[in-house]
Amino acid sequence: MSKMNDNNKLAVQMLIAMVTGICAGLVFMLIREKLGADSSIWQNINNLLFQDITAAGGEQALGLFYLCGQLFIRALQLVIVPMVFTSVVMAIGEINEASTLGRVSAKTIGWFLLTSGMALVLAGIVGLLFFKAGFFNVTIEGLTASSGSTGSNPLNVILNIIPSNIGAVMGVNNAVLSIVFLAVAVGLGMNTLHMGKDSVIYRFCEEVSNIIVVFLNFAVKKFGPVAIFMLLCRTFATYGINYLKPAVAYMVLCVALLLLYLFIGYPLIMLLSCKLNPITFIKKIFKVIVFGFSTSSSAATLPLNLETNTGELGVDGQIASFVLPLGMTINMDGTAIMQVVATLFVAGCGGYDVGVFQLVIIMVLALIASMGTPAAPGAGAVILFTILSGVGFTGEAALVAYALILAINRPIEMLVTSLNCVGDSVAAIAVAKSEGKLNEDVYNA
Repeated sequence: MSKMNDNNKLAVQMLIAMVTGICAGLVFMLIREKLGADSSIWQNINNLLFQDITAAGGEQALGLFYLCGQLFIRALQLVIVPMVFTSVVMAIGEINEASTLGRVSAKTIGWFLLTSGMALVLAGIVGLLFFKAGFFNVTIEGLTASSGSTGSNPLNVILNIIPSNIGAVMGVNNAVLSIVFLAVAVGLGMNTLHMGKDSVIYRFCEEVSNIIVVFLNFAVKKFGPVAIFMLLCRTFATYGINYLKPAVAYMVLCVALLLLYLFIGYPLIMLLSCKLNPITFIKKIFKVIVFGFSTSSSAATLPLNLETNTGELGVDGQIASFVLPLGMTINMDGTAIMQVVATLFVAGCGGYDVGVFQLVIIMVLALIASMGTPAAPGAGAVILFTILSGVGFTGEAALVAYALILAINRPIEMLVTSLNCVGDSVAAIAVAKSEGKLNEDVYNA
C-alpha cells in the first residue's frame, strides 16, 4: 500500500510539474515575442536560463534550465545499455523451453505490427482527407531549404541488428537493437548450457540490475518533477510564434491524432482485446505518459515503464523485460503517425499530388523507417527524410517545408514519445495476458 501511495504521489508531482512547466514556458514565449528575440533583455534571460551551453554562442552562458535538464536525462541515459542487456539476458535465461520463447517472440512482434498498423491506417485516412481539403497547401517564407540528413535504405535497420563489434555497440546508446540481439544470444546460450539462475553470468546481471533499480528510483523520485518542469519550460520558451504559424494545420492534426490514439485507441484495445479496465490502465500509465512527454526519449522513459508494468500493471517480469526493451527499439506507433502526417504536409507545401497508391507507399515506408528511429529526442523528424527521399518529395519547396518541421517539431516529438512508450506497455500487457502471466489482482488494485 505504501508503494502504491508513493507511485500515486509521484504521478501527481509529475502532472503538476508538466502543467506548470508548460504554462511557464508559454509565458516566456510571450515575453520573447514582446521583447524580440534579439533584444538585450531577452538575450540575458536566455543566457541565464535556456541557452544550450554546448552550442555555438553559448560559451559564456549559464543555461540553468538546459544544464539541469540535461544532467537528469544523461543520468537516465547512463544506464540504458546495462539495463537493456541485463534485463533481456535474465528474461531469456529464465525461459527454459525454446517453444515458449518462440511463442512469446511471435506474439510480441504481432502486437507491435497490429498497433503500428492501426496507427498508420488512422493517420493515413485522416491525413489524406486534410491533404485533399487543401489544409496543407501552405507557402512558407523566411526559411532556407534544408536537405536534412542523407536518406538511407530502410533495410539497413535489419543489417544493423547483428553488430560487427561488441565493444562498439556497448559504448553507444543508439544501437539498442544490436544490444537486444546480443542479450538474446547470451540468454539462449545460457539455456542451451543449462546454466540457470546459479550461474555467474545470471547473478552478475541480477546484481547489476538491482543497482540500476536503486539508482533510477533515487534519480526519478528525487529529481524527476523538477527536471520535468525545467525541460518543458525551456522547450516552449525557446519557440517563436512566427515559426509555428505556417505549420498550424500540421501541428493540430498531429496532436489530435496522437491524443486520439493515446486516450481512446489504446484503452479500447485494453477493453476489447484484453478484457481489462481501460480507465485503470490510463490512471496507472499516466506518469509514463508525462515522463515520456517531458524527456522526449523512449530510452530515458524505459526504466519507469518497466517499473510501472511489473509493479502496478501486473505484467510478469520476464515478459516485461523482453517486450519493453524490444518495443523501445522497433515499436514506434507515435513516430509512424507523425511521419505520415509530416510527409503529407511536405507534399502539400511542395505541390505534389498524393493518391491512395502513394499513400500506401508512404505508410509502408513510415512503418519501416519508424522501426529504425533511435529512441532519442528529435530523431523522428530527421529519419523523416528517408521517407521523403523514397517517394521523391525533394523539391525546393518540399525541402523548405521539411526545414520547418525540423525547426518546430519538438513539441510533437514529445507527445510522440508518450505514444511510443504506451504502445510498448499495451503489447507487454497483451502478451502477458495471453501467456497467463498477467496478475490481474495487481492490475485492478
